[in-house]
Formats: sequence, C-alpha cells, structure tokens
Amino acid sequence: MGKIVFYEGRNFQGRHWECSSDCMDTFRHFNYCNSIRVSGGHCVLYEKPYYMGYQYILGPGEYPDYHWWMGFNNCIRSCQMFPPYRGSYRMRIYNRPDMMGHSMEFMDDCPNVYERFRYRDIFSCNIMEGYWIFYEHPNYRGRQYFLRPGEYKACGDWGCHNPMVGSFRRMRTLM
Repeated sequence: MGKIVFYEGRNFQGRHWECSSDCMDTFRHFNYCNSIRVSGGHCVLYEKPYYMGYQYILGPGEYPDYHWWMGFNNCIRSCQMFPPYRGSYRMRIYNRPDMMGHSMEFMDDCPNVYERFRYRDIFSCNIMEGYWIFYEHPNYRGRQYFLRPGEYKACGDWGCHNPMVGSFRRMRTLM
C-alpha cells in the first residue's frame, strides 16, 4: 500500500521509523517529528493518539520540515495510510446539520467555498465517492480535515469544532 518514514530531525536526519500500516499511537517509536517521506499512497497524520487532534493529509513526496505539511508543531501521535484512489469523486454539502438546508453537489476541487456555495459554513455533508480534504480557509490553507465516503451529519463528525470551511479538494494521486 505504501509507507511513511518519520524522522525526528529536519531534512531527514536523526532517529527514524518506517510505518506501512495504521498506527494509533506513535509515541513508542519517536518523540517528535520534523521531517517525513511518504511513498505509495496518502497518509493522514494526527497530532494526538487514536486519530485525534489536528489532521495533516500528505501525498507521496518528501517533507523536510513540519512547515511543509502545514504543521502547527512537530507532534505526530497517530497515522492512517490510504492506497491511491483512481475512481470518481462526488459529494453533497449542506449549510445545516443532519443534511438539511441549502445543498450543492460537487465533483471537483473548490478553492473558495463562499464564491460557489454562497455560505461560509458547512454543517453536514455526504461523501458519495472518493476521499476529500476540507480546509479551514480559502485556497487550501489552515486546518485540514480528511473525509472518506459516508454521511457526516454534523461538522464534529469529521473532527472540527467550527463549521467554517473555506475550501476543499479531492485527495488525488497524480499519475
């Protein structure tokens, strides 16, 4: 499926650990993470154990410093791996909880939710096909939230405390 190599030092230096599957608690493998190499798929990194806290979605590549993955700090405590996805993408977003209110269906990336949806808040959504990434701010900036196929009846279901979504994109593997 793929692998992640976590390094304690910047620029792939210092103690490191290779991971090729989900890990609920990385603490026994390394103390902090300042650089990462990802190959063969995508991964979702979490600031806290058991897939909690800030989320960072990384595609295949090299990340020599935690700022390269928009990290708030060098703390990674759990991770999940996802194989490359080559199917279609489709989701419906709603401006109210429980799939209520104004809705709109998307099949492509959206750099500015307000310009297309006319609402700043997404309270619920239905991911019908593909993996998606929500960003707190327009132009794919700020906190990231990973969404897999399923119904999310409240924004807390995808790990956020604030329904403001500024942009979103498909989690795609470039060929």
